[in-house]
Amino acid sequence: QVQLVESGGGLVQAGGSLRLSCAASGSIVSINAMGWYRRAPENQRELVAIIWSGGSTTYADSVKGRFTISRDNAKNTVYLQMNSLKPEDTGVYYCNAQIRTQQGVGFRLQDYWGQGTQVTVSS
Repeated sequence: QVQLVESGGGLVQAGGSLRLSCAASGSIVSINAMGWYRRAPENQRELVAIIWSGGSTTYADSVKGRFTISRDNAKNTVYLQMNSLKPEDTGVYYCNAQIRTQQGVGFRLQDYWGQGTQVTVSS
């Protein structure tokens, strides 16, 4: 089985910084994209940032220039460095990874999600 375990959330004042981490473990053959999503109160889950296995990245317009996504392929870990945080960044942040596992003589690629970590930015 595959698990994604997140850490690094918390309470911070506006203008502050936080760093989220998400480590994937289990019977992993390879990982394609890894990303972070967030759900603000009464809102739908939205993409924050994504990084592909080759290192290319995509960011939501609302976080460009403030957040940086990175990954350590040797550790199957993705990071989200969040700077200049704003109250509107408040929400539950979820890690996502497209992970390939072995299934019999073949392989299966599917999405996995972390349990979520709360980020609260006070004004």
